[in-house]
Amino acid sequence: MTDEFLAKLSDHLFTTSVVLYTLAVVAFCAELAFGRTSARTRELVGAGGPPVEAPAAGAVVPEPARARRLGAVAMGLTMVGIATHVAVLVTRGLAVDRLPWGNMYEFATAVVLVGVTSYTVLAVRAPALRHIGAFVLGPVVVAMVLIGLFLYTDAGPLVAALRSYWLGIHVTMAILGFGIFFLSGIASMLFLARSRHDAKVAAGEASPTSLLDRLPTAAAIDRAAHRTAVFGFPIWTFAVMAGAIWAESAWGRFWGWDPKETWAFIAWVVYAAYLHARTTTGWRGRPSAWINVLGLVVMVFNLLYVNFVSTGLHSYAGVS
Repeated sequence: MTDEFLAKLSDHLFTTSVVLYTLAVVAFCAELAFGRTSARTRELVGAGGPPVEAPAAGAVVPEPARARRLGAVAMGLTMVGIATHVAVLVTRGLAVDRLPWGNMYEFATAVVLVGVTSYTVLAVRAPALRHIGAFVLGPVVVAMVLIGLFLYTDAGPLVAALRSYWLGIHVTMAILGFGIFFLSGIASMLFLARSRHDAKVAAGEASPTSLLDRLPTAAAIDRAAHRTAVFGFPIWTFAVMAGAIWAESAWGRFWGWDPKETWAFIAWVVYAAYLHARTTTGWRGRPSAWINVLGLVVMVFNLLYVNFVSTGLHSYAGVS
């Protein structure tokens, strides 16, 4: 196979991945629509008839068979989408004979792949978390479309400044950290929405029949956000350290407060604050979740604004 054929195949696989993820979003939404009714809802209205006795505390309300089938279809589509997504980067790398994250298009594509894979691993290990799939894959589809429309770059060789083995260390770690934080930030957003809804239901200000009632409990979502952040933080720490070492090798200094370096460090501080807040009385729950959301905002700002608007030593390729 020629390099041109592989490059075109990569582009077609990118489109295929978007289609598969879109179908997965539809299936996840259908699963929520036909999902289990909360225990509180059953207590109030039963199955559309008179009130019935609520299940015992801690009892698991079984899902309708149709919802389980839709959930399985959604997960299957997601996994096939991951396979084609991996193939996007593999064929791109083979076409240019290098690691396939040497520009903004490749970097962002890889970040999204890590985010989807992280969600899938969580959903397999804790099946209840499958129900956040629509809220994870929805932003993924939007991100993939924007990447294809605005960040696409024809396959080509690396610029001279990136021809270093540190590309495989620093940038790879940055991709992994960013992708994991992507999932963690979305989980914290869902936790904020679910916990606020639960508080309104408890106060009698909202109906317990909301779509949010079909998500995992607020505690489960918050736990997932925290665990992914704990996993991603040392990876991001290593990425920042590796970047400093590469900077010393390439530019003769470990740190120069370049915009990309500065915002990478700011992101590190925000996530360190989040992890600390989780252990601090008065900051657990919603306050710490807001810090995690801020961390995701900083990461996206670092990727987009710093690369497109500001100028610095990292401007040549749009990667970390």
